[in-house]
Amino acid sequence: MTDDDRKGWAETPYYLAALDLRGRRCVVAGGGAVARRKTEGLLAAGADVLVVAPEAGEMPGGAVVERRAARLADLDGAVLVVCATDDPAVNAALAREARRLGVLANVVDDPDRGDLVVPAVLRRGALQVAVSTGGASPALARRLRDELAAHVGDEYGELAALLGELRAEWEPRAITAGVPPAARRAAWQAVLGLPLLALVREGATAEARSRAEALLEQVLAGR
Repeated sequence: MTDDDRKGWAETPYYLAALDLRGRRCVVAGGGAVARRKTEGLLAAGADVLVVAPEAGEMPGGAVVERRAARLADLDGAVLVVCATDDPAVNAALAREARRLGVLANVVDDPDRGDLVVPAVLRRGALQVAVSTGGASPALARRLRDELAAHVGDEYGELAALLGELRAEWEPRAITAGVPPAARRAAWQAVLGLPLLALVREGATAEARSRAEALLEQVLAGR
């Protein structure tokens, strides 16, 4: 790697986004430990996963596994391919075909050949925290994720789920009532100012919901 490569990583960060892969075809080329981890992540996102490798190891249930060499035709109808074979030439060929077809590609041994890098992810139910170094140091991303895990417990996932339910219930009513976007954002900031996390930690999720609902009702009443 040259100094210019390192400078590129520093000055051109990836645009981080969350992909909705539910029911979408994704291909994992490779059968080792890295391919298995990628497959697990894709299945957790609801993707339909095809794994192709001549000597594919044990893969998570739910994936379709074909023990053969990857073919360019495997990418037909796919939205994403993970190139994780032990042959850089095969990975490069798959990445080129993916670009021709408009399929997103993650090339694990050469991030610059692909369109995306996969961050280290901390999952707490509905909450996901992603850490990325843009491919510069996956080991650092994993270390930071593990450090965050010590401070972000399951209660954060429960709180995220609660807020999601409240949002789905309240936002349509607020829009119908004519509450402008800025006021709706302010309302949610006020909700987050409540001790909801502490209540969820104590097992008082019902009280957390009640207090949040009361505040949101006050916003509607003030219209």
